[in-house]
Amino acid sequence: MAISAFAVWMLTQEARSLQARLERLRPFALIEPMVPAAALLPQAQTAIESYLARGRRELHGMVHDYLAWLRGPARRTASAADAQRRFTFVRLRFNAALTQFDLFNEVITQRSEHENGVWLSGLDAVAADALTLAGAYYQAPPVVCYLDRGPGAAIRRARTRLPGGGENPVAIVRVPRERMVGSGIASSLVHEVGHQGAALLDLVNSVRPLLQAMQRGGGGAPQAWQLWERWISEIVADFWSLLRVGVGATLGLIGVVSLPRAFVFRLNADDPHPVPWIRVKLSCAMGRSVYPHPQWERLERLWESYYPAAGLAPPQLQALAQLQDSMPALVGLLVQHRPPSLRGRSLLDVMDAGARQPRRLQLLFRFWNRNPARMYRAAPSLVFAVLGQARADGTLAPEDEAALLERLLTHWALRTTLDTSAVCGAHQHRLSTLEGA
Repeated sequence: MAISAFAVWMLTQEARSLQARLERLRPFALIEPMVPAAALLPQAQTAIESYLARGRRELHGMVHDYLAWLRGPARRTASAADAQRRFTFVRLRFNAALTQFDLFNEVITQRSEHENGVWLSGLDAVAADALTLAGAYYQAPPVVCYLDRGPGAAIRRARTRLPGGGENPVAIVRVPRERMVGSGIASSLVHEVGHQGAALLDLVNSVRPLLQAMQRGGGGAPQAWQLWERWISEIVADFWSLLRVGVGATLGLIGVVSLPRAFVFRLNADDPHPVPWIRVKLSCAMGRSVYPHPQWERLERLWESYYPAAGLAPPQLQALAQLQDSMPALVGLLVQHRPPSLRGRSLLDVMDAGARQPRRLQLLFRFWNRNPARMYRAAPSLVFAVLGQARADGTLAPEDEAALLERLLTHWALRTTLDTSAVCGAHQHRLSTLEGA
C-alpha cells in the first residue's frame, strides 16, 4: 500500500523535530563555564569539538536526505512501513550522537566544579607526561580525565570505536573519586595510561607469542602460562605504571585490590585481571627486578600477612604455587622484551628506569625539601614517583601528601594553561608580523 499523505506529514514533522533538537547541541566551548586553568588543552578540546561537529553535520545531512526522499517521487512507490523504517534508522543515529555528546559532556562538565576542575586539568598533565616517550615511537593522543564512583580507574582508549560508531578522538580516563587526592591516584591513572601506551606500541600482541611458546614447553605448568597470557594486558599496564611511578604503583595497587578475602583469592580464568593476591606479588617481583631494594620483600611480607594463603583449598594452593613458580620467568620476559615498535630497545630503556631507582628518589625528596621550587619544575610522573617512595619510607605523612598534591595539581594545571597561552600569543605575534610585512 502506498504511503498516505497523513503518514508523510507525520514523519516530516518528526524529522523536522530531530533537526530542531540537533540545532540545540551547541559546542562545549559555548556552554561550559570554567576557569581557564581547568579547561581542556586546546588539542583535546579541538579533537572533541571537531569530532562532534562532524557527527552533527553528517546527521543533518541524513535528516535532509530523508526529508528530500519524503518529498520526492521515490516515496510514491514506498509503503508507510518503509518510510517508518528509514526514519527509525535516522532516529537511532540521532540517539547515538546524543550518547556521544553525553559521554564527553560528563568529562567536560566536571571542569566547572570548584577545585576538582583544576585538579583534573593537573591530572591531564600527569597523564600526558606518563604517556610521552622520548624517541618518536608514536604520536600520543590527547588524554582527558574525569571523576566517577568506584575504587578502580578505567580508560576509553583513543582511536577505538565509540558507542554508535566513530573513532574516539581522545583517551578518556575515569579516575575514582575516593583516590583524590593522594599519591595512590598516580598508580590508577598511570596504569590506565599504560593501556593506551601499550596499544600504541602493540605491546600485548608482541608479548603474546612468547607466552604461547612458554605454554608449549618453556618451563613451568602450561596452565600458569595460559593464565599469564589471559592477563597480559593488565600486567603490561601494571608494568608501565611501575616504570613511571616506582613503588607508588605497588602501594596504589594494594589500595585498590584490598578486598574481602574471598575476592582476593578468587581465580577466574575469564577475568582479564590477575587474581589480586598474585597481582600484588607480581608487582613486587617486577619492582624487585627493575629497582632492587629491600622494600619489595617488606611489602610482599606485608601483603601475605594481610591475606595468608593458609586454609585455602588444595586446588587453589596448587594454582597459586604454579603461578609463583613461573613468575620469575615472566618478569624476565617483560624486562628483556624488545618489541619491534621500540626498534630494538626495551621499555626500561625508553622510560629511563634508572631515574626511578629508590635511592635516587630518596635523594630527590631530601633535596626538594630544601629547595621546593625544583620539585615544581620536575616532570609530573617523576614527582609522583618521589612522593610515592617517600610514603613507602614513612618520610611523608598522608596529611602533608594531600596538601602538597593539591598545590602540585593546581600548579601543573596553571603552568599548562599559561604555556599554552604563551605559545598561542607567540603564534599570533608571528602572524601579525607576517601580515604587516
